[in-house]
Amino acid sequence: MPQRIFILNGHPGPSSVTRQAVDRYAAAAIAAGHDVRLSQLSDLSFDPDRGRAGYANAKPLEPILEQALENLEWCSHFVLAFPLWWGGFPAKLKGWIDRVFVNGRTFTTDKTTSIGLPAPMLQGRSARVLITSDTPRSFLWLAYRDAILRQLKGQILGFCGFKPVKFTFFAPASHPKPGTVDKLLVQMDELGRAGR
Repeated sequence: MPQRIFILNGHPGPSSVTRQAVDRYAAAAIAAGHDVRLSQLSDLSFDPDRGRAGYANAKPLEPILEQALENLEWCSHFVLAFPLWWGGFPAKLKGWIDRVFVNGRTFTTDKTTSIGLPAPMLQGRSARVLITSDTPRSFLWLAYRDAILRQLKGQILGFCGFKPVKFTFFAPASHPKPGTVDKLLVQMDELGRAGR
């Protein structure tokens, strides 16, 4: 069944393994008949600072961020790809998340879940997260207990209703072994065709 797929390349640089991967995913998804919207973080200009404003007086979204929020509301499947820097998001991507995932559109404090948390507003959508890194996958789990995965799945995407949230991990990204990037791109082709 065709999906409405919103893809964000969260790498702040114009060229990377991350960009190659999302471009391949997007091309394969389009060829398979999915409706695709692709955004490159490196092309976006916005204030990443949420500012002092609380929920009641949130900073108005720039048009480029309003479009991103509309894409999240439109999609049935969200693909987020980014490099792991210092164990977390690049600063610009964190700013994008802080500004775009807003109360009243992605979650609401006007209603609560059965355990008293703000109610999610993006239910019925799935997500795929591609993380590129120089930290080996096993070390990310052993040393850091998959902190970034738990943050995304539980405190950001899952909090707003995305389910399931699945992960693809690629390392080492800065100096990949011969043939490993090609294998990643083949995997992206497969995921894109399937809309997963």
